[in-house]
Amino acid sequence: MLANESRIAAHIQELSKCTATTGEGVTRLTYSKEDIQARDYIKAKMKEYNLQVYEDGLGNIFGKLAAKNNDAPSVIIGSHFDSVPHGGAYDGTAGVVVGLEVAALYQENNLKPTAPLEIIAMVEEEGTRFGGGLLGSRSIVGDVSDEDLSTIKDKDGISIRAAMEEAQLNPRVPRKREGNTIRAFLEMHIEQGPILEEKNIPIGVVQSIIGLMQLKVTIQGQAGHAGTTPMNKRADALVAASSIIRQLPSLAEETGEETVVTTGSLQVYPNGANVIPGKVEFTVDIRSGEEKDVLHALEKVKSTIHAQEVAGVKVAFEQKTYIPPKSLDPSIRKLLVQKSDTLGIPSCSINSGAGHDAMILSDVTETGMVFIPSKDGLSHCPEEFSDIKDIASSVNILYEASKTLTEEVE
Repeated sequence: MLANESRIAAHIQELSKCTATTGEGVTRLTYSKEDIQARDYIKAKMKEYNLQVYEDGLGNIFGKLAAKNNDAPSVIIGSHFDSVPHGGAYDGTAGVVVGLEVAALYQENNLKPTAPLEIIAMVEEEGTRFGGGLLGSRSIVGDVSDEDLSTIKDKDGISIRAAMEEAQLNPRVPRKREGNTIRAFLEMHIEQGPILEEKNIPIGVVQSIIGLMQLKVTIQGQAGHAGTTPMNKRADALVAASSIIRQLPSLAEETGEETVVTTGSLQVYPNGANVIPGKVEFTVDIRSGEEKDVLHALEKVKSTIHAQEVAGVKVAFEQKTYIPPKSLDPSIRKLLVQKSDTLGIPSCSINSGAGHDAMILSDVTETGMVFIPSKDGLSHCPEEFSDIKDIASSVNILYEASKTLTEEVE
C-alpha cells in the first residue's frame, strides 16, 4: 500500500490553519498558542497511528511504534513544525507530515518492525523566537544546558523555561538523546531552491549541508534630537550599521562563489521619526559549503564591524550559532537511491544551501535526507508550494528505507 495523497493534503491543510497570520502565510512561533494547536493535532494523529507519544524537555514531540525488540536503537523520521513569520505551509511541516504518513502505512500494512520506528516533530528549527536556530535538534544531541533554558530569551525577555511552562510543557524531563538509542535519522524537506524543478526531478538525495554562522551585532551610539543636533556632533548608530550592511554583499563575493552573507533582522532604537538612532541591533548570517570560507568571511565581517568603532560609537557582536558543513552518511544515501530506483522514482544528488536538523543529528547517528521540488524555488513566504504527489513519493521512499533499517538489528 502506497502513500495516501488525500490524507497528506489534509494534514498539510489542517496544520496550515495553526497560524497567527491567517491569510498572510504561516506564523507559528515555538510554544505559542499556534504551536499548541499544531502540537495537539500532531499528537492526536500519532496516537491514531498506534504510536506511544511523549515530549522531551524542550518540547520536541516523539511518537514510538512498538517493535519486536523495543530496546533496539530507533529509526527516526520527521522534521520541525515551527515557522518563520509569514512563512509557507510546507517548510518543516511537510517533513513532519511525511513521518505521520509513514506511521500510517505501518499501521495499515500491519507491520511490527524488529527495531522501533519513531516519528519526530521538532521545535525552534528556524530560530524565529529564540534566535540561533536548530534548537530542537541541538537539544537532542546535548547542546542545550539547563542554564540555557533560563538565559536564552525571546525579544520580550521571556526565557525558554518560562515559555515552556506557560505552554504546559515540562522543562525538567530529559532533553538529550544518547546516540546509541538511534539507528538512523531520516528527514524530508522541501528544497527551498530551484534546482529540482528546473531539472524536472521529483527527489533530491542530499549529499551535504552547507555550513552556517549567525551573529548578532549591536551598534551603540547616542540618541538625540533630529532637528537640533548638528551633523558633525552625531553618533548615529543606524548610519554605522548601514555602512557595515552595505559592504556585506561584496565581502561575500570576495570570499568565494558559494559564500552568501545576509542581514535578515534589524531593530532600530528608539525608532522615532524625529530621533537620531541611538542603538541598532542586526543579524549577520554567513553560509558556505567550505568551512574555510565561512571562517574567512567571519574575519572579514568582524573587521568591517570594528572599522565603525569611532568617537561616540561602540560596536559588539555575539556568535549565536556555528555549524560546520556536513556530509550525510554515504550508506544511507545509497539506500535512498536504491529505494527510489526500485520504486521507479527519478532522483539526483543535491547539496543543501540551507541548514536543517539533519545536520545536527548527523553528529550522533547515520543520517539521510531527501528534498522535493519547491515551486519557483520559493520558500519562507506565503507563496511557498510543493506538489502533494512529490510529498507522496518521498513518503514511499522513506517508508521502504525505514523498513530496511528497522530490520538491520541483531
